[in-house]
Amino acid sequence: MAGEATREDSVLQGSGGSEPPCPGLIVVFSDELPLLRPIPLHQNKVVIGRSRPDFLVDERISRDHAQLSFDGKIWTIADLGSRNGTFVDGARIEGTVKVENPRAVRTGNTVFVLTSDVRPYERTGVVSDEAAVVGPALRQALDLIAQKARAGDNVLITGESGTGKELAARNFHACGQHSSGPFLPVNCAAIPATLGERLLFGAKRGAYSGAVADAEGYLQAAHRGVLFLDEVGELSTDVQAKLLRVLETKEVFPLGASRGTRVDLQICSATCRDIRSLLSNGKFRHDLYYRIGKPEILLPPLRERQEEIPWFIAHELHKLDRRLTPHGSLIEACLLRHWPGNVRELLSETRNAGQQALNGNATRVTSDHLNSSAGILIEQPEASAPKLPAADQELTREVIERTIAEQNGNIAAAARALRLHRTQLYRLMKRLGMDFSE
Repeated sequence: MAGEATREDSVLQGSGGSEPPCPGLIVVFSDELPLLRPIPLHQNKVVIGRSRPDFLVDERISRDHAQLSFDGKIWTIADLGSRNGTFVDGARIEGTVKVENPRAVRTGNTVFVLTSDVRPYERTGVVSDEAAVVGPALRQALDLIAQKARAGDNVLITGESGTGKELAARNFHACGQHSSGPFLPVNCAAIPATLGERLLFGAKRGAYSGAVADAEGYLQAAHRGVLFLDEVGELSTDVQAKLLRVLETKEVFPLGASRGTRVDLQICSATCRDIRSLLSNGKFRHDLYYRIGKPEILLPPLRERQEEIPWFIAHELHKLDRRLTPHGSLIEACLLRHWPGNVRELLSETRNAGQQALNGNATRVTSDHLNSSAGILIEQPEASAPKLPAADQELTREVIERTIAEQNGNIAAAARALRLHRTQLYRLMKRLGMDFSE
């Protein structure tokens, strides 16, 4: 399953050759449906509304709802007197605001993410099925993995937990020279240290007490296929040394064997740990790293694949109960979160939100049904920054207005000057009865 679009994703940079970037919006959700629709800015601006023929019909969007423009660094977002309001990063705006790197804009029941270059999204959409969701950022990583598989290389996949490393490994198998052979996934973190050598390399009868028959190891079982070593950094250095010899000689020596067994296979490894830290601490052999870790391919985290998030949510709610549909506020809230557990965490929290809706006899799942701690809000203020004063006593309307004026109407810059996250500032302004205009 698969998301991105508020800021430049490093995975997508450089994909446009020498042409200048084309900033714009990506419609990721509209009227209960996930989608991916790039809308480039025309002369650095665009008007959102039902007057545009390329927008889906969302009855909650006004004919001319909002205008967005981009100067290369700052987004200017103006509500054009819409009936249902314009929301920037979860806060309703009045008038015009200036924001650096907003993550989500919602108008009615339609959600957009903003990007400095829409071209990668024009070339590649979102592919969604029962097995996976793959957007442009993830697609580029998977294409590189497939290229290495076809070349007969081994590959190391890195990335945070829950980013889809087994999905990537299965893609490696399907695209490679051994696609007709077995795919054998092994969780190295679950292998007891005392059994690692026997499980990977096998054992001959009588090799140890209780070995009453020959036992095939994972390497032999993956012959003419792909062995996927998940969390490879958990293997002991002794086992690593023996694995290196297999890669160099194409022979496996089971415990107690006097002769080796030829094997023909590719190895796809993965880890969510910092492999360079393991190398520097002597917990991972440099010679093995150069055998299986080059190339090393990083899977981007879910927060950099925002276009995938609505598809995951819609798919998971449908699995829970076919009557459930997501509301734009739920999509918006999920786009604003960090998701340290990535896809795995998003799916779990989506199921919880869906169940909360069902418990309340609702079929539309909104942000109110999402656990407040789910995913952790992105761009939290640093722990060292002073907290909002009690009852907001020090941040008066006068102080806020003066700070915004000093920052030329830039809300994000004013929030930084006040040592607040901009969402906090929006909420405080709303409580003080202030509008968000320049």
